[in-house]
This record gives sequence, C-alpha cells and structure tokens, in this order.
Amino acid sequence: MKTKFLFITGGVVSSLGKGLSAASIGALMEARGLRVSMQKMDPYINVDPGTMSPFQHGEVFVTDDGAETDLDLGHYERYTSAGLSRKSNFTTGQVYDSVIRKERRGDYLGGTVQVIPHITNEIKAKILENAKDVDLAIVEVGGTVGDIESLPFMEAIRQFRTDRGIDNVLYIHLTLVPYIPTAGELKTKPTQHSVKELREIGIQPDILLCRCDREIPRDMKAKIALFCNVREEEVITARDVASIYEVPIALHEQGLDERIIEKLNIWTKAPDLTGWKRIINRIQEPAGETTIAIVGKYVDLTESYKSLSEALVHGGIANNCRVNLKYVDSESIERHGINDTFEGVDGILVPGGFGERGSEGKIAAIGYAREARIPFFGICLGMQMAVVEYARNVCRIEDAHSSEFHDQAKNPVIHIMEEQKKIKGKGGTMRLGAYPCELAEGSLARRIYGTDLISERHRHRFEFNNGYREQLRECGLGLSGINPESDLVEVVELADHPWFLGCQFHPEFKSRPMDPHPLFESFVGACLKQGDGKD
Repeated sequence: MKTKFLFITGGVVSSLGKGLSAASIGALMEARGLRVSMQKMDPYINVDPGTMSPFQHGEVFVTDDGAETDLDLGHYERYTSAGLSRKSNFTTGQVYDSVIRKERRGDYLGGTVQVIPHITNEIKAKILENAKDVDLAIVEVGGTVGDIESLPFMEAIRQFRTDRGIDNVLYIHLTLVPYIPTAGELKTKPTQHSVKELREIGIQPDILLCRCDREIPRDMKAKIALFCNVREEEVITARDVASIYEVPIALHEQGLDERIIEKLNIWTKAPDLTGWKRIINRIQEPAGETTIAIVGKYVDLTESYKSLSEALVHGGIANNCRVNLKYVDSESIERHGINDTFEGVDGILVPGGFGERGSEGKIAAIGYAREARIPFFGICLGMQMAVVEYARNVCRIEDAHSSEFHDQAKNPVIHIMEEQKKIKGKGGTMRLGAYPCELAEGSLARRIYGTDLISERHRHRFEFNNGYREQLRECGLGLSGINPESDLVEVVELADHPWFLGCQFHPEFKSRPMDPHPLFESFVGACLKQGDGKD
C-alpha cells in the first residue's frame, strides 16, 4: 500500500498535547493493524536538544542510534512499536545546516539559495526519508500556527498534498476551546482564529482536535464546524483525562480513528484496544500503593524527568499498584539536612543530571537509603553518586569525589571517559545510544533481567574509575554489570541490602506501559514490599 501522511499542527497556545495526540493516533492505527512511523519537526535553531536547559525544554530523549531528541519521541516509543532513530526528529537548525553545507559543496551550482524551494525541499526530503516501508507516516509540527519559526515547516507540509495527492495526505489541527468561569461558557473564538491562521497559510485542516476540560456540546461542535469549514463529525473533543494512557481510548470513543481511515481511504481491521483497557483498569483500580522519592534538582519540573516518572508508573502497572511520586530538592537536603524528608517513603530514586549543584544532597540521600535499608535506585549520575557515597562512608576514602565537580580531586572514583578528554564541543558529543552490558552470575541485576547480556541507552561523559575497582569491591560494593568492549562498570549493587542498585545507563528510555522495564518493575515491587512491612 502506498504510504499515507498525517500531519499534526497546533494552535492558540503551546503545551496542548500534540505529542500525546500524535502518539495516541499512532497507537490507534497500530491497533487497527497498520505499520506507522513517527516524526517530530522542531522549529528551534538548536541542532539538537542536548545543550538546551531542562528548565526551558524538559527532558532530552535518547534513541538507540545515539540521537538526542525532543521529549515527545518518548511518548511515541511508549505508545507505539515504531522504531525511532535520529531520522525521527529534526530541527530548523539541522535543516539549515544541511542546506548550507550543500551550498558550500556547490550542489546548487551557484544558484541563489532560498527558503522556497531549497529549505522546504530539504524538509520534505527528511519527512520522506523517515516514511519508508510503512502504511502511515505521522508527523508532528512543533510550535503553534503563526510562529515565524514554523512557517517553513507549514509551507513544506502544504506542498505535500499537491505532491502526493489529496487521498494520501491528512491535516489534523489541535486547538484550545477554553471554559471561561466568569462567563460560565466555552469559547470557540480561539479555535476559529487558529484555523483562520492555518487557512491563510494554505492549509485547510481535515479534522479538528479541540482540547477542553469537558465534553464539547453538539451545538458548539456544529458552530466550530461551520466557521472552520469541516463536518461536525470531524470536530473531536480532546478532553482532559486522569491518566495520559486514557487518551487513545478517549479519542477512539470520539471516532477519531474512524475519521482518519475514512478520509485517507484506508481499509483496516477493527481496532483491538484490549491492552490499553487493561492498563487503564490497573491505573484506576490498583490493588495497592507505594510512595517513592525522586531526589533531584529539577523538582518543580516533572517534564525534566518525564520518561522516569512514566517508567515508575509502568512499574506500578506491573505490580498492580499506584506509585505516588514525591519530588525532593537535593539542595534543600544540603541546607537543612535529611530530618523527616523521607518519612512515609518506601523507596528513594536519584536520577541522572549534570553539574555539582545539589550533588551533596543526593549523596546524603543515598547514604540514608543504604543505612536505613530503604530500596534505592540510582540512574546515571545517581549511580555515580552512590559510588562516591560508598567510597567515602564505607571504604573510608574521605576525599572521594567525581572529577566532574572537582577536576583536581585526589581520589576521583568517578572520572571523565578517555574518549571524552579531547572533545571541545558540547552538542551530541557524549557517550550516546545503546551499548551492551554483561551481568554477573548470581547478581540482583542478572536475576531481574533473566539474562546475562543486555543493551541499554546511555547519555554521559563521566564513568566509574577502574583504578578503584578492587578497593571498592573488597569493601563490599558489587560490580555486577560490565561493558564487554570498554570494560566500563555499568551496574553496581549491594548484596546485603533489600534492594540497592545503580546503573550508568538510562533504563527509563526503554520502558513501555505494556512492557514495563524489568528494573522499574523490580524496584517498584521492592518498594511495595517495603511499605507492606511497615504495616
């Protein structure tokens, strides 16, 4: 079957949920038996999100092939089986960089290089490159209609319908229908103006997804349809839901998937949504609950730890329990001490991150988890801080540190990777992507994974210093995961603890609601057991 293309744009305001909508559409199309690809076009000039602040951008997601991408790709992977790669996300910066390099090589034979057709052609080429061997290519356009930065993307997707034919291209526009409490009414004008902006660009949306905190009444849908030149049944309520995993079911109940296949003239089987319904049931009616503290320095920005928080939800689904997350500011621990910070907490997780700020608070939290025998999970920097804490307080290497924070440290139990020493640039130069790891026989990690060889995704510059390997091992630190190619220590654990494990990689990137990552499933299970033991 010839590949069909579905473009998702957004209007009125950002953060309406284009990424979740795209992922949910992908899930619905896969439930109907279609092969899909997912892609995000981002309008910022940065070449990738890797050097952008989490305070501005949120989480940086990493693919198997080592691309640093937008956090929406995490939603795509959690909701679909589409294989994502560096082709699945591109930015304005990448597009212009590619065109300029071609111009410097003389590819344009000295001709004037312009936004149209050179930039738009490059955008279309990147879309087509990611759409091979699939039935439906779903492409999300970052930003909102009317943004100057998004105009080349909008022009490129406008051209797509002319290039590929009306039956092969579909435009879905996500807008806001706000409820004004003082008026006691829903208002359609933001949607009308957003669609007007889109039509001025030359794109007539085929389906409107109207984000709202309640069901939109039929008469209001009729009004939106009339003013926006769509049929009433093509106005879909994208209402707020309690869990993001309810979105595919909610959109299906509104008939969105039926409208898509109708307008694209695709034959599919009836959707099988059994798995999604089971997940929702587990989330809505869990048999138990547990509380886990996440100790980091971006505590007010859950988007900075999006994959992590979702992986913990997945661990809860696997254990049929609700996971309550308590975000703890590691700098607050530095200022005020532990005190009652972890009262009522069943487990402690220290996530990845960069920079010295809050590091001593993380080390203190890890020491507390170790001594109080509370389940502990350290990821990337969290694993490194666990090594520092153990070196200082068990092995009595009092000045143990990471050279990331103190480049003249006398005992750098964590130091920069050899291949990173000569690198000057910051963007895309870390150890990125999937690498193998061998797990020691009899270890906790081996029991959890059920295999001796795994592959996990990385994003780091610093590593365990093998010069301290024997000293730490003799003091009781289990080094249970080793990279067979670089001899890098990937997993550390404590045998005499209920559950204490740190990993250099990021397992949260590979967790799915229907296939929870084994480390998160095991960790949440240990936390649940810890909570039961308090009763």
